[in-house]
Amino acid sequence: MVAHEYAHAEAAYRQGDDTAYMLGRLTLNPLKHIDPFMTVLLPVMLWFASGGTYTFGGAKPVPVNPRKYRQFVRGDVIVSLAGIVVNLILFVVFGGLYAVVGMMAGALPALAGTLGSHVFYHLLPPGAGLKYRQLYMLGFIPILLISWLAPGVITLFLWPADRLMQLGLAVVGGFRIVAGAGS
Repeated sequence: MVAHEYAHAEAAYRQGDDTAYMLGRLTLNPLKHIDPFMTVLLPVMLWFASGGTYTFGGAKPVPVNPRKYRQFVRGDVIVSLAGIVVNLILFVVFGGLYAVVGMMAGALPALAGTLGSHVFYHLLPPGAGLKYRQLYMLGFIPILLISWLAPGVITLFLWPADRLMQLGLAVVGGFRIVAGAGS
């Protein structure tokens, strides 16, 4: 989430908007991007309410002022796409890392338990590409309710992310660490 928000701030700055910079939000410091509700309270509540099977969260949106862009339309498109591009880059990087770790586990079965630990699991994005655009406080509630109460409906909206995930798994899925390998 931090990289996604930083990308919006950096893109806005390069397009002429110094709003995020002036507010100290042009940073990779996660503390600057924490939203008490979206980053802390909501994920914890959903985790406990679902018995540890579902969570959802977000970062504090980076403030931008499109009127400061040198070219309004061009700047607005670039800033909007910056977060998505970073998500895709992270998807490729972590997909490659997933494959490398899987190959290492295959070559060194004794390390498989360590390579598949919860530490590695938490380094991966929980749903690569799930955040195609910035969700605002009023915009996320319907999506949250639909995804929790009618999970099949949300797949329609997340179809592009699902296709990308399926493509990534088709490429690197053969390298996954099988539970109990090396034990």
